[in-house]
Amino acid sequence: MTTANHQTYVYVGLGGEGDNLAQGGMMRMNGGDWQSIAKGLPDNPQVRALAIHPNNPATVYAGTQSGVYRSDDRGDSWQALNTPRQDVWSLAFHPSNPDIVFAGYEPCSIYTSYNGGESWKQADTSRIHYPDVTTYMPPLAKRVIGIAVDPSDANDVYASIEVGGLLASRDGGESWDSITDGLYRDNHTVDLHGVQVSSASPGMVFIIAQVAMFRSPDRGRHWEHMRFGEMFPGGSYCRGLTVAPDDPRTIYLAAGAGGGGAPAGTEEAGAVFRTRDLGDTWERLDLGSTPPGRMFQVAIDRAVPDRIYCTTNYGHFFASEDGGDSWKGSQIPVEMSRSLHVYPMVCG
Repeated sequence: MTTANHQTYVYVGLGGEGDNLAQGGMMRMNGGDWQSIAKGLPDNPQVRALAIHPNNPATVYAGTQSGVYRSDDRGDSWQALNTPRQDVWSLAFHPSNPDIVFAGYEPCSIYTSYNGGESWKQADTSRIHYPDVTTYMPPLAKRVIGIAVDPSDANDVYASIEVGGLLASRDGGESWDSITDGLYRDNHTVDLHGVQVSSASPGMVFIIAQVAMFRSPDRGRHWEHMRFGEMFPGGSYCRGLTVAPDDPRTIYLAAGAGGGGAPAGTEEAGAVFRTRDLGDTWERLDLGSTPPGRMFQVAIDRAVPDRIYCTTNYGHFFASEDGGDSWKGSQIPVEMSRSLHVYPMVCG
């Protein structure tokens, strides 16, 4: 298949916010047309995680409130895999062996499949200790909101915990420890929303917290606050982090206004930022308009890396065919609200 005739399929997962779990769903776009693709998924599927097989884009994995599901026909139908029937918030493939799949849950647990999802093994998370500032925050459960494997050393696997800091495994995901601990004034810098590792710099880890982005050059031992100007007046909210498949030095950050105690009413704006030098410098991409919602995800087609997509939590959708230089905006045709959001997005 050549890139000229490659058809890109974009998938977005929908989920309820807070106590409203009566709405959810899965949508797919191809050629500009969106359709619901929930056949075989649980009723009102809460789709919080998505992953496309890196070698076979017809195979898609979805994390739901009832565990992991897999589709082998681009989402036309889904089947439940033999995983715990709990909320899945993250999915990730091993960088060199796509038969190995990681799934992160709420409450915090991590499972690994070594055969493409047919069977799963629970990791040892008994040594995890969360930063003290986040320990006593019921009813917030610790959810594994992101998983990333170091392409340079697959024994190093990282997991970001929403309101819980960063976990690391040094044995390929068999066992896990907390690697962010200490004294904090509040939970904003350990309220993590994503983690990525680039092959361009072995051992360099990127994390996004509610209000900031950090970079570690040494596998999480030391951290640098990535400062690239004020994102939004009154505070920022970092949500999505994506490494370009064709250039590991290029990373995209999806962000929005608000977070960290920003004034009420300042959260309705989103943006995408890009670095081409592993975070040393950043630029804010011109989407043609200011999205009226927090930008949640950036997805890039591995087969045609110039095709980049981003979406806000309310389904404001932007597509670029030229690597992010220009964009066309539209709306995912689902009635969004403060209680129904877009969560994950992938494409291929």
